[in-house]
Amino acid sequence: MNTYTSIYRYHSAQKTVVTLGTFDGVHKGHQKIIERLVQSAEQCSCESLVLTFFPHPRMVLQDQNEIKLLSTIDERIQKLEALGIDHVVVHPFDQEFSRLTAEEFVEKVLVQHFNIQKIIIGHDHRFGRNRTANIDDLKVFGEKFGFEVEEISAQEINTVSVSSTKIRTALHEGNIETANAYLGYPYTLNGIVITGKGLGKTLRFPTANLKLDADYKLIPQNGVYIVQCLLDGQMLHGMMNIGINPTVDGTQQSIEVHFLDFNASLYHKNLTLQILHRIRDEIKFDSVSELQKQLELDQQTTLAFFENQP
Repeated sequence: MNTYTSIYRYHSAQKTVVTLGTFDGVHKGHQKIIERLVQSAEQCSCESLVLTFFPHPRMVLQDQNEIKLLSTIDERIQKLEALGIDHVVVHPFDQEFSRLTAEEFVEKVLVQHFNIQKIIIGHDHRFGRNRTANIDDLKVFGEKFGFEVEEISAQEINTVSVSSTKIRTALHEGNIETANAYLGYPYTLNGIVITGKGLGKTLRFPTANLKLDADYKLIPQNGVYIVQCLLDGQMLHGMMNIGINPTVDGTQQSIEVHFLDFNASLYHKNLTLQILHRIRDEIKFDSVSELQKQLELDQQTTLAFFENQP
């Protein structure tokens, strides 16, 4: 797959089948669109092209908007590549780009740069300055500039009944099973292991403290979760705490993971944690010894979870 950091870096004489959107999380609904895109491109001997944007348009157009995303831009690209796309164009979304009229966007981007043969788009997609154009306008442009418009109907989208907003809501509520079901894969947190306070070692539950790669990545609701992580070809199982460690009067949110039956140093390692299940809320215990007893129960729960996996 070829990746381009701007619309203007893409040039090809080959006809393309295009779809566009933010594709945050590349969830099941997105996957359905991409699958159709790849099939359609093969049928007409064209190349498949996804146009996506970074930063997220809401980060640029809405004041004080602190939207957290399901995927970093690197994660988004990796997911799209795994679905068999020929080209992904990640265009910097800014105020200037947002002011393109719908017709300017179609003519300058889709026609002139992408050499479009066909576009596949959701029935409710809106585009152009102030998002004033819709699917009907796009069909008019298709007739004018000579490309086909394939509409994904509301009924087709509703059979999947998935949206990035629903997934974000599920994660904010700690409902990891629902989020994973909508995504079609386990939600992940990726980052580098940094030095912590060392409390876990004193409790016989040493933890790796994770510093996320991107500050815009959505962190699920505070609590204790069951996770797994592929490291150097070995699948590690563990339990992760997201929270402030209230039992020891913590104030800053941290992400700490304890891996079962694993003793090697993880400092400065890059980890990708797959979140599988939420065990409980983060609790302030009356003593550190009570916290330790609860960690032992959490460990038993984690062991039982993996023993029961098919």
